[in-house]
Amino acid sequence: MSKDKVAVYQQQQKRNLSPREVEAMAFTKAALLLEDAKKQTGNIEEFAKALRFNHLLWTIIQADLTEPDNQLPPEIKANVMSLSIFVDKQTTKALRSSSAGDLDVLININRNLAAGLRTNAETAGQAAQAGGARPTGA
Repeated sequence: MSKDKVAVYQQQQKRNLSPREVEAMAFTKAALLLEDAKKQTGNIEEFAKALRFNHLLWTIIQADLTEPDNQLPPEIKANVMSLSIFVDKQTTKALRSSSAGDLDVLININRNLAAGLRTNAETAGQAAQAGGARPTGA
């Protein structure tokens, strides 16, 4: 299959994903990039590239949390913002040290968030399907 056909297929897949699934994919991609960087600590460019991607992802999350139309409850917004501040500090630490061990916590955070988003997306999808399957008048 040509690269063009693969790209078209990937774009179509993205269009069919829920926002939660897209977020889960972004966290997973960040975790994978950090995992790859961890394996090749001698390659400072790849190490920094992975950390920059992760930082960009978390910067987007921070910006989204401050949007007036963000509908997350205030307590969750505060918790996610606190986590993002921690991620910023850990990212800076990892960039300074270039130590593979400093990536572990970032990888774990991203993987756990991706898993949680996928679980919530599946639960919501199952609830919607169950709701659609109810008999009329129930």
